[in-house]
Amino acid sequence: MTTNSAQGQNTKKNFAPLIVDVAVPLGSYYLFKDGFGMSTFAALAWSSVVPALRTVWSAVRERRTNALAGLILVVNVVSLLLSFVSGDPRLMLAKDSAVSSTIAIGILVSVALGKPMMTAGMKPFLVKGDAAREAAWERLESGASVRSADFLRRERVFSVVWGVVLLGECVARVVGAYTIPVDTMVWLGGVVMAVSILGGVLVSGALAAGPMEAMVSAEVKDAQKKATEVRDLELAR
Repeated sequence: MTTNSAQGQNTKKNFAPLIVDVAVPLGSYYLFKDGFGMSTFAALAWSSVVPALRTVWSAVRERRTNALAGLILVVNVVSLLLSFVSGDPRLMLAKDSAVSSTIAIGILVSVALGKPMMTAGMKPFLVKGDAAREAAWERLESGASVRSADFLRRERVFSVVWGVVLLGECVARVVGAYTIPVDTMVWLGGVVMAVSILGGVLVSGALAAGPMEAMVSAEVKDAQKKATEVRDLELAR
């Protein structure tokens, strides 16, 4: 019972940033726009409240910048500014790529600053709410493990892959908006996005997430083996 309770608490702790910083702003945008019939501008403005508050709260209370909340806020502000752009159908198609490019640049900058932004989205899937895996992750992140150097490198690679993928998707959609017939690009834009996401999942999984999960599992096994050896020594005394 205690183990299940602790595991549930770890799961909530790991997924909470994703829910508050990403799911709530995006979900509220569609709720305001499609559910309440608000304009795009109004929906974007109201959905920016949570990330804005989170960014200010982190800066004042925790004395650090909340990267996810800050990025969502920036994306919403960019979208608000671009919502004034109208008239040219090709420009309307191209402006949709501004969101991808803003996120991509934010991710790449976070890697350059030594705080890979995509880690927050990957960690819950590798830790899986398990206390032992959480502890293993922390050892790997802290540099205390012999695997830490490789782990941290792949952590950066994961974010770099997604930054490059999203930036490439942006470039492809902008080029397509001005070189391909508008009617074709309307549906092709969605295809480009889907292919980009699939490619990002496959490449980031092969180069980073997969090996990192294996390292977390290996770290857990090493800790269990060490604990068993210590227990056996104590029993032998």
